[in-house]
Amino acid sequence: MADILDVFAEYSYAGIFALLVALNAAPLLMPPTWIVLASFHAADAGLDPLLLATTGATGATLGRAILLRYSGVFRRFAGEQRRAGLDVVNRALLGRRYGYALASFLFAATPLPSNMLFVAYGLMRARGVGLYLGFWCGRMLSYYVMITASRIVLVPFLQLFEERYVGILVADAAGVGTVLLFACIDWQALVEDRKLRFIRPRLWRV
Repeated sequence: MADILDVFAEYSYAGIFALLVALNAAPLLMPPTWIVLASFHAADAGLDPLLLATTGATGATLGRAILLRYSGVFRRFAGEQRRAGLDVVNRALLGRRYGYALASFLFAATPLPSNMLFVAYGLMRARGVGLYLGFWCGRMLSYYVMITASRIVLVPFLQLFEERYVGILVADAAGVGTVLLFACIDWQALVEDRKLRFIRPRLWRV
């Protein structure tokens, strides 16, 4: 990880931006971007935390936009009932003022990985400037907090990620599990009838 950071650090903020776009366009097996940003700041104290957070949030948003676009291709593999449920969620969020913006902000304001959120958005064919604006604001806030607190939180996380990659696998497994749970909920019944039901994946029916 340190060698990769050194390569991109040579190009200052432009290199950091390019790396963040690449990391956030990938659906799996990428380290949390706040750790990457905190690592850059730890290696070069001359980097301004606010500008670094701004660069990171912009790169992350662009990368997630790319992920959303190509994730939509996999919608065709979802069953008709599951697609109908996703469309119900999409309409529910669109029907509320700042629905997507607020949902994206609340998720992005935490250090949780957002890859599977945007895979779900892609399956839902989510669109709108508010979706990206909310995500950018949330990431901007969380990145700035984590960068300024990096002296406290960075060292144990770096040891975890550099030595065994357990953290990456755990985070991705949690993200995949969340999307599977999201996809198995009968959203039409939940939103319209206020009843929690689950749709069994086709594999379970074989």
